[in-house]
Amino acid sequence: MKKASLLLIGLAILLSDVMCAVVAFNYGKMLWGIENAGYSAPANIAFLWAIPFLVAIAICIGLAVIIQKKR
Repeated sequence: MKKASLLLIGLAILLSDVMCAVVAFNYGKMLWGIENAGYSAPANIAFLWAIPFLVAIAICIGLAVIIQKKR
């Protein structure tokens, strides 16, 4: 059980790193598109990509806590 809990915590950390990379890339892409390609949406739209990652991180942490308490 402890290994599963540690695995879920590690997955949550990995997801947070991937989330930062994805949001930063999309934000930069949106800024380029606004300046050069005529995008009309604001660059802040890129932060919407964080929502599914945050949900997955919360699920991983919640499951890790539940598994840890069942020990």
